[in-house]
Formats: sequence, structure tokens, C-alpha cells
Amino acid sequence: MSQRPSFIISAADVAPYTHVYPQSDEPMGPSVSLGRAAGLARLGVNLQRLPPGSRSSWPHAESDEEEFVYVVSGQVGAWIDGHLHPMVAGDFAAFPAGTGISHCFINNSTEDVVLLVGGEAAKATNRITYPLNPSRRADLRPEDWWADAPAEALGPHDGLPDALRAASAAVAAVANNPDKA
Repeated sequence: MSQRPSFIISAADVAPYTHVYPQSDEPMGPSVSLGRAAGLARLGVNLQRLPPGSRSSWPHAESDEEEFVYVVSGQVGAWIDGHLHPMVAGDFAAFPAGTGISHCFINNSTEDVVLLVGGEAAKATNRITYPLNPSRRADLRPEDWWADAPAEALGPHDGLPDALRAASAAVAAVANNPDKA
């Protein structure tokens, strides 16, 4: 049998990476960049694992890059403009460019979630906004921030996994009541 060509790969052979935003110590769910490893330059295709209590990214919207998420396994909450929408294996979400629809995926379950995440490769014309994390603007070049994104009314959900919210509340309680620590 002949050797497989370089554009046929196994996800198990690609090293995962874990993104951490500047000014944060929260690791996002680890990803495997399948598209890059197989030689794609115009599409990003990633396999992302969300352990319990983690999320895919900070809620964001992009001006000029389409994105999609397909749930391979598990149950995940699709955070869409401040509302959680349950998704299970076989569900698909599409985010057309320029809509201003902010999104991320949150695993509040007790099992790992696996997502197939894809979109267009980085474009020089793309801008991004993080409606719940405006401090992110300081980490980006001014021309990369989407200041005039379509205004979307945000619902009540804060975009945090339940476990992270509980941990943050516990730290705040200790800080406010040091005698109770």
C-alpha cells in the first residue's frame, strides 16, 4: 500500500493547543487545527474539546469572516447574544459574517463535548468585537476592533460556565469577608 498523501491526516497525530486570552488565566477548550495540519490556507477547521466547566472562547462577533460549529459529541450550551440554547450531537450552528451575532459555546455538563469548528481564514478586512469583554480592545490593533458592530440586545446570561461563575463568586466572597476565610 502506498503512503497517504500529506493532506490526509489523523486528528490524533496533531498536537492540541489551548488558547488563553491576554489579561486572563482561563484556558479555553483545547483545539486541534486539522485544516492547517492538512494544508488548508483559506479555511480554518478545528476539532475542539470542551471539558466540563469550560467554554470555546469569549463571546464575540466578526465583521467579515463566517464561522460554524457542529456538535460531534456531548451536550453544549450555545451562548447567543446573552441566551443559552442547548445543542447536542448532530446539531449545527452557522454565524454569517457581519451580523453582529455574538456567540461562544459553554459546557456546563459533566462530560466532555467535542465540536467541529470552522470558518474562513483570517482576513485583513475582518474586525471583531467582544461585547462582554471590552478590555479585549486594548489587546488588538485599533483597526481590528469592530466598533460599529450592529447593536444586538444582550440577554441575561453572563457568558461564563457555571463552574467559573461559582468560583468567581467564592473568591469575591472571601475578598469581601476576609474574616470568614
